[in-house]
Amino acid sequence: MDLEHSPAWGALTKLHAQHHHSTIAEHFALDPKRAARLSIQHDGLLFDYSKTGLTDSIKAGLIALADQQALDTQKNAMFSGAHINNSEDRAVMHVALRAPRDAAYHVDGRNISDDIHDTLDHMRRFCDTIHKGEWRGHNGQPIKTIVHIGIGGSDLGPYMVCDALKDFALNGMNIHFVSNVDGAALHNCLGQINPDETLFLIASKSFTTEETLKNAESAKAWFLKTTGAAHEAIAKHFAAMTVNVDAAVTFGIDADNIFGFGAYVGGRFSLWSSIGLPIALYLGFDHFTALLNGAHAMDQHFLHAPNHENLPVLLGLIGIWHRNFCTYESLAILPYAQNLTALPAYLQQMDMESNGKTVDRNGRDLPYATGPVIFGASGTNGQHAFYQLIHQSQTIIPCEFIAFKTALSPLQDHHDALLCHVLAQSRALMIGRKSEATAPEKHFSGNRPSTTLIVDALSPYHLGQILALYEHKIFVQGAIWGLNSYDQPGVELGKILAKEISGALPTIKNGQSATTSFDPSTQNMLDYLFKN
Repeated sequence: MDLEHSPAWGALTKLHAQHHHSTIAEHFALDPKRAARLSIQHDGLLFDYSKTGLTDSIKAGLIALADQQALDTQKNAMFSGAHINNSEDRAVMHVALRAPRDAAYHVDGRNISDDIHDTLDHMRRFCDTIHKGEWRGHNGQPIKTIVHIGIGGSDLGPYMVCDALKDFALNGMNIHFVSNVDGAALHNCLGQINPDETLFLIASKSFTTEETLKNAESAKAWFLKTTGAAHEAIAKHFAAMTVNVDAAVTFGIDADNIFGFGAYVGGRFSLWSSIGLPIALYLGFDHFTALLNGAHAMDQHFLHAPNHENLPVLLGLIGIWHRNFCTYESLAILPYAQNLTALPAYLQQMDMESNGKTVDRNGRDLPYATGPVIFGASGTNGQHAFYQLIHQSQTIIPCEFIAFKTALSPLQDHHDALLCHVLAQSRALMIGRKSEATAPEKHFSGNRPSTTLIVDALSPYHLGQILALYEHKIFVQGAIWGLNSYDQPGVELGKILAKEISGALPTIKNGQSATTSFDPSTQNMLDYLFKN
């Protein structure tokens, strides 16, 4: 039976019709214990979802929807190594990447845990040689700077983690990230570094990604020209995270400095794999291990906790309620931590690339909406950017606030003010404010839903928990919508067309007509940009 015609979906549609005129504030007035009932404390986290429109009957209906869609069965299939990425015929096993050494995770009858921990051991040894000063560059200088070259999931994850946890960085270690094919990105980076003490990390699963390879080749050319070193020096200043060992070796990278990962690792879920090498180099391997441990702890909670008190399940079901029954099209991710400035962009890619789809895993065109538009910013900066629309626009945008109990800085009064702001924002969204007739512009309608996740501290362990929480939230929603959340065909078309345009450039630059036929708009812009 199609989801939209199923009993659980129909029951939730009726519940929305019954309750959509009720306000969140009215729910609180009727139930003084609502906040305690609709919040969960778990392992240093407090998740409060009482400021949504959920009632006991709606929550029960959403859990019934999860049961109807066999969420537990689908979850167990992922953890057991089934090929849930059916379009690419692959298992999806990022959970295995952060499991302990004695765990057994199987793909196609083979325990992959041994391979994973062999790679982790390789990464630790490599990091130790850098951190202890045993690794020396071509002229004997120790490595003090890391330049990570990648794009998409190979860039956003490591960048976000390193930025979030920079207070844990090893003394004397610097890091830069280059992703955009825009030459300004690489040029600006190279102007800040000393090549003699720099290690370049090239992250590309296939070692064929256009943007990454162009940046890598330019970085290599710059290094050789600036240092005057022989080509053999590349081996002392470049390492790679890839499955294409031959291509990396051809580039000039020593085979001992190539770190692989399995086909079961998707790019936007890859920071737990060897793609996390820049994290381990910048923060130290023990902090990288703590990040993995936090994620594994959330994996176990997701796997074993009952749905009515399972954090990823509840967060995912709330999103289903908002997207499909309340028809809210967007979602704001609002971390009240300056060090999490990059988190909304990371979650944007993870969510929108996973669930931004119009066909299910069997190819059926879907009549219902799937992934929302994700955006956000760190508080309180976002308050002075787009909160005006969130509070007073006719467009209702659910918000997911993230706050931290413990300050990262010694400025406790600043942290107190920050926490006051995050609590005030969720309260203002709920209660609104009635204005005098003479000042209608000051009216706030309120009744705008939000959840709040309060975390004990922004540490490697707790960040691992947060990231795994959102990974599993996306799994929950994709499972219910019937999606394959682990392919990304929408990324490919633009790449194909870019190659067609690139192939036409020499002809156009010579003032001739391209042999490829483009639409008039594209042709007009090509002529303007490239014709002499």
